[in-house]
Amino acid sequence: MTPDPLQRTGWRRAMPTIDSCQLTTKDYTILEVMQERRPARDAFSAILQRKISSAVVMFREDVPANVVTLSTRVAYRVNDGPAETRIVAHDEMRGLVGMLLPITNPRGLALLGLAEGQSISIPTTDGGLETLTVHEVVYQPEAARRERLKLAGGAEPGSWGLGGPVLRVVHRSDEAQDKAAKQGMAAFDPGFDDPGPSAA
Repeated sequence: MTPDPLQRTGWRRAMPTIDSCQLTTKDYTILEVMQERRPARDAFSAILQRKISSAVVMFREDVPANVVTLSTRVAYRVNDGPAETRIVAHDEMRGLVGMLLPITNPRGLALLGLAEGQSISIPTTDGGLETLTVHEVVYQPEAARRERLKLAGGAEPGSWGLGGPVLRVVHRSDEAQDKAAKQGMAAFDPGFDDPGPSAA
């Protein structure tokens, strides 16, 4: 019997739950690296730990188009306020002030992995709570990539297709974890695959 390649790499299939977030393997690896570099026990670290522990991890080919991933343009609400639109990014980028919501910001981190209609409550600086709700995923790079491949009549090598296996980290050795973190950071493109307002 041929071993499951996902089991060999330390991943296992899992189904999302109501309180979970859905992360691509790249986004999950970036959060792991952030956690390693931020050992402090504060509100932000608590959100980060909650995000990692509840994550359902999947290949980018399989992440639903209505889920917030890195470089996604998302419309969201804070409590009952008006919808705001931002690009969830890895970090601040010069020249894009006001357009980005980096995952180094509690709100950006909280939104990562949520699907349309999903909400999350996070602590505020004054000791209260605020609820963020994903109103609409306006643009998601993974969905745009799939659309381009579909129009080109091609399929990405190794793609499981929509509805394919979902993964969750169960255990990896320190050596494998270091290697995965380096690969994840190397694979991260600081630019985003967003056509911009003119294409909207």
